[in-house]
Amino acid sequence: MTIGVIGGSGIYEALPLENTRTESISTPYGDPTDDITLGELGGREVAFLPRHGSDHQHTPTDASYRANIYALKAAGVDRVIATNAVGSLREDLPPQTLVVPDQIFDRTKHRSPTFFGDGMVVHMGFAHPYCPEMVAHLAESAREATEAEVAENGTYVCIEGPQFSTKAESEFYREQGWDVVGMTAIPEAKLAREAELSYATVAGVTDYDVWKEDSEVTLEEVLKNAEANQESINAVIERAIRTMPDDFESHAWSALEGTINTPPEAIPAETRERVELLAGEYLEN
Repeated sequence: MTIGVIGGSGIYEALPLENTRTESISTPYGDPTDDITLGELGGREVAFLPRHGSDHQHTPTDASYRANIYALKAAGVDRVIATNAVGSLREDLPPQTLVVPDQIFDRTKHRSPTFFGDGMVVHMGFAHPYCPEMVAHLAESAREATEAEVAENGTYVCIEGPQFSTKAESEFYREQGWDVVGMTAIPEAKLAREAELSYATVAGVTDYDVWKEDSEVTLEEVLKNAEANQESINAVIERAIRTMPDDFESHAWSALEGTINTPPEAIPAETRERVELLAGEYLEN
């Protein structure tokens, strides 16, 4: 197995990877945000990719989500552990809590959410946006690896950013019963499903967004709590990798089956070539 990890550079620096090497992978969807670092941990191969680049130079909107997921797939990854910094929409989820959500509400506007199109229509099921098996494994790893408070399940509302929420937006999200708010779950989770990768995230709460009286989210507060969360998140990821079951099964690994609405012979050759890595087995005549 090869386990992908998407997050900040602090994760890579903390993971005790052995036999490391870097790979620069070109994709039909442009360049990934950075090279992939490959190494070994606990007998498992790990592929690490910083979502925003090594110097955090890509915004949540212009990060190369399609190229990132494609590159991980090309590197042999079949499951992905992601990390996110999020704001809390609940009083009982204070900063420095870890959350392993199981649902997403998409409020993004300007991102490419699919690998397909250009003469190829794919209607992907997405009722359960995070792989349930991976969610359970990450939540268990979080409870075992850290003393931080851990919340399993809940809804991550993904906003466009890079601005934080308005107070009206934040209060609206709370009224819907959503749990945390962030900027990077989408389209990453959608693309991981299209690439048939088992995908889930461990999110670190950095603030109370702006709904809470006397709480005005600032970059300074976010960075301070993100740094405090980093040690816990690193411990969770390391344990999740070391204890990843060998008999792990995921419905994500066959997610494209029955979803391609266009007959293979009607798909333009250029499109077929571009998606060969992702969907080639389903396009054989």
